[in-house]
Order: sequence, then C-alpha cells, then structure tokens
Amino acid sequence: MSNDNINRAFPLVKPGTIVRVQQEISETNAKGEEKKRIQTFEGTVILRKHGKGDKATITVRKISDGVGVEKIFPLQMPSLKDIEVVKSLKIKRAKLNYLRGKHKKVKDAIVSETHAAQTEEPKA
Repeated sequence: MSNDNINRAFPLVKPGTIVRVQQEISETNAKGEEKKRIQTFEGTVILRKHGKGDKATITVRKISDGVGVEKIFPLQMPSLKDIEVVKSLKIKRAKLNYLRGKHKKVKDAIVSETHAAQTEEPKA
C-alpha cells in the first residue's frame, strides 16, 4: 500500500449522512482492452465500522427501482476516489439498521393499493 492511500482526507461521515461516493471501475471489453471510468453511488450511511483506523468501513444504502441496495466501502480502498457529503442529518443512533425494514413496509402498502385498484372491475 502506498503512502498516499494511508493518509486519505475524506470528510467525516457518520450514520445518517447522505453521501455521494466516487469509485474508479476498470472494465475489459471483448478485445481485451481495459477502460477505466468513475462510478458514483449516492445513498445514506447506515453504519460505520472500525472507527478511524486502517480498516474503517462505511455501509451506504440507497433505494434503486424499489429495491434496497447496500455497498460496503473500505475507506483505504485504492479505487475509492472521493466521498462528497450531500446532506448531514441529526441522528441519535450509531447504526441505522431499522432503515432496512422501513422501506419494505412502505413498498408493500403501495403495492397492495395499486394491486387492489387494478383488480377492481370497471363499472358500466
């Protein structure tokens, strides 16, 4: 690991912070040529593990097409380019695991309402 990876200057992110994480992805096409691109992942930090040490990680969660998606980012990962704080929320918990089930309940209520509306027969 090189020296510049050890002393990374990312902003302090706590659970409840909405962040935009930029990660460098390398792809190989059919000809064997390698391309690099920046992929962004925007979501809510639901937990931070291992403090501020070398093994510190953050778990970021977002809702994509009605499905919850989580990614774990080690803060010392060389492909991690930038973490931008979009919004900071005041949270009183260290881990926001309750967000995992919260959307599911809301989604089920929406699905049941739309399913009931679709199954009703039109009145003539």
